[in-house]
Formats: sequence, C-alpha cells, structure tokens
Amino acid sequence: MYGDDATVREILTRSGDTWAVVGLSSNRQRAAYGVAQVLQRFGKRVVPVHPKAETVHGEQGYASLADVPFDVDVVDVFVNSDLAGSVADEAVAKGAKAVWFQLGVVDEEAYGRTRAAGVDMVMDRCPAIEIPRLGLG
Repeated sequence: MYGDDATVREILTRSGDTWAVVGLSSNRQRAAYGVAQVLQRFGKRVVPVHPKAETVHGEQGYASLADVPFDVDVVDVFVNSDLAGSVADEAVAKGAKAVWFQLGVVDEEAYGRTRAAGVDMVMDRCPAIEIPRLGLG
C-alpha cells in the first residue's frame, strides 16, 4: 500500500485546497471528471491540466503543470503509469505539497523520488473513495 490512512487524511485535510488534476478534460465519461466534482464538493479548487487546456467545472484549464501561473498544493494524476512519473517530478519541481496517483496508477520509482524530496504521496487510491471511507465528507 502506497500511502497509509494517516497520509491520505493529511493530504485531504491539511495539504491545501488547490488541486491540479492532471488528465482532467470536459469528457464526462472519464473518471477524472467525476472525481473533480467530488473534490469541489469537498471544498477544493480544481485546476484542470490537460493538453486541450479546457475549462472544466468552471475552472480554467492549462496544457501542463508548468503553465499553471499560481501555486498548487496537491497534484492528482489521472494518466497512465508510464507517464505518471514525469508528472510527479513536475509536481515536485512546481512546489506541490503532495502527489496523488489515482487507482491503477503505480510507479514505485516515482514514489521513492517524490518521498525523498519530502513530498507526501499516495498511489493507487481515489479521493472520491477515501473521503467517505475516512468519514471526511
């Protein structure tokens, strides 16, 4: 398990309220779309990061993390595992306090690099599941 309950709770409640959601587009069929709605209802500002740079859930989108012109607290990653490690590295470079890899997204080397940089991280978890499971929402 990559991220115990204490780390999950820390990220959801104390790491900050601006969440960059990498892979979020206006496609309602994608998991990122629904999870972003849950995060908004939980009080988070959701920043879409996707090559299309679409506005989603009322928030301006950006083509990459580097294009986001303000600080982000948590980077929530909805990309394939083979791409996720570079996103984690970008999140650390951007100064994020935490990185969250969604269900099915696992990169053990990226996890090691991110934790070694002092950044909290969980993998293979979903905040839309964890919020009610931990009694937070």
